[in-house]
Amino acid sequence: MGDMQVALLSFTPEPERTIAAAARLSTSKVSAGELRKRLSSEQVNSLLDQLVSSGHLSTFEHASFTFAIDGISRVTSHQLVRHRLASYTQQSQRYVSFKEINYVTPATIVNKGFKTKFQEMIKANYELYRQMIEAGIPAEDARYILPNAVETKLVMTMNARELMHACSLRLCQRAQWEIVGLFERIKAEVERVAPRIGAELKPKCYQLGYCDERESCGLFPTLKETETASSKKR
Repeated sequence: MGDMQVALLSFTPEPERTIAAAARLSTSKVSAGELRKRLSSEQVNSLLDQLVSSGHLSTFEHASFTFAIDGISRVTSHQLVRHRLASYTQQSQRYVSFKEINYVTPATIVNKGFKTKFQEMIKANYELYRQMIEAGIPAEDARYILPNAVETKLVMTMNARELMHACSLRLCQRAQWEIVGLFERIKAEVERVAPRIGAELKPKCYQLGYCDERESCGLFPTLKETETASSKKR
């Protein structure tokens, strides 16, 4: 629950064509710029299909996407920045003093009847934060009282290969609900401008053909279940 928003700020022009031109360059005497002009849409899609099926993904690093991400909790931003092959600029709690507080409330807290207590605790924390700021305590110190539920804003840039990797993990239905929602929005933004790349933003089980978690969400069987079924057929 919250007001999460994701907007694609900028991206490599014709990202899929750029990736295809880079891939074709390795076996061509013609420059990548010339290849970029010559390739048809059908050739671009065919090249991307070959790259994905063969696992030759380095050329996907030539296309990057920059997103404005608003309204995610500090819980999710801490998970997000673990993807190190990316660039981040995040709203600072050190230099920004908050006149009001926005926060994310997990649905389970509401469904289990703890919404009121949760909100009261958040408000009490914020009230102490406000009092400390008014008393002259620096925001960088007063922020220690703020909870993980507090919303944050950031800008993130990732190349297409890293987006594929991040989505393989974060679109898994066993990932935490908020980061799943974040990457669903990221996927939708990419699909608008690069549908072939967007099609590859999916959980890792689609590539593996099985679920490598201890328990499956039901989309694919676990590796153990696959091996058991295979042994029964022998």
